[in-house]
Amino acid sequence: MDFDFSEDQTMIIDSARKFLEKECPKDKVRKLKEDEKGYDPETWGKMAEMGWMGLILPEEYEGIGMEFFDLTLLMEEMGRNILPAPFFHTVALCSLPILEYGTSEKKRNILPKIACGEEIWTLALTEPSASYEPSGIGIHAISSEEDYVLEGTKLFVPFANVADHLLVVARTSQQENPQEGITVLIVDAGSPGIKTEVIPTTANDKQCEVVFDKVRVPKDNVLGEVGKGWDIVEFILQRASVLKSAEMLGGAQFVLEMANSYAKERVQFDKPIGSFQAIQHKLAGVFIDVEGLRRLVYEAAWHISTGLPSRLLTSMAKAKANEVYKRTCIEGIKVHGAIGFTEELDLGLYYRRTKAFEFALGGTGFHRERVAVELEGYDPLFLRR
Repeated sequence: MDFDFSEDQTMIIDSARKFLEKECPKDKVRKLKEDEKGYDPETWGKMAEMGWMGLILPEEYEGIGMEFFDLTLLMEEMGRNILPAPFFHTVALCSLPILEYGTSEKKRNILPKIACGEEIWTLALTEPSASYEPSGIGIHAISSEEDYVLEGTKLFVPFANVADHLLVVARTSQQENPQEGITVLIVDAGSPGIKTEVIPTTANDKQCEVVFDKVRVPKDNVLGEVGKGWDIVEFILQRASVLKSAEMLGGAQFVLEMANSYAKERVQFDKPIGSFQAIQHKLAGVFIDVEGLRRLVYEAAWHISTGLPSRLLTSMAKAKANEVYKRTCIEGIKVHGAIGFTEELDLGLYYRRTKAFEFALGGTGFHRERVAVELEGYDPLFLRR
């Protein structure tokens, strides 16, 4: 593994940082919390012009054709600036599985529109149980002669309030193995029978309840194979978990920088508080946490880029990101003398996202369990004789 950035990767990082600092300052982040859409369409259009939505899509679909690792670096910069936009949901949760599992016709019809920023997509996966296990899928898609009829409720569907299409994970048949009988359907968000309501959250991140009342979906709108949809969900969880971890890494890095700068500027007893050992140890501990997370996220992303995705590394990265982001914000608040809890400081905006991000794509317990399962068959070199 070589984590030295290429010239193109350095350009992605630099251009993204400059763009986000200009187009989405923290005052705008605060303003968008109260916005009905939750994002700025003008900024969304500019992101599309920069090629972000099609960053890793092939050129034949109006993309740039870069690697998954490059997208990871872009997500890190978005997390650093806590960009409120449906980018992650459109790209990570929807365009990647469509690219992998879609037919040639579906890819030609859908992916160029995503790459050009013309459509917003999101994933409707979790239900009232909020489980990321196959047993948590209860919404039914009943087969009729020409279509499926969707009946049920999905919860915590991000940006469903502005989405043009949904990838809906539904149960098309009841099998003894809960992984079987699950199908992923492409659903027009404007279909009759769909009711969407934004759920109030601490992070104001436009999580929605979506009710499907006898919604008809053409049978041509199946992604992948009927009854084999859980393979697609696993594909999404693995890649999206790494990208979400990268977003959390970017946020943690910026919080560390804010705390470090404050420790140099805040004077008590005629000295900067950063000169006191107690503060130094806090910042050193956070630095170790963030750098450790960075190596783990990069390694997991590198494995995906090389075609060798690792469930072990993915879940290790997400479990670590959940803990490090929250702990970094809490330690940053302590360095700021607790005033970081208020929204007057930018730090408060980051802290409010730690809980939302922690449970997105599986909480710490969920990913620790997956790590334990993977370790049962793990044969590390240092244990071999």
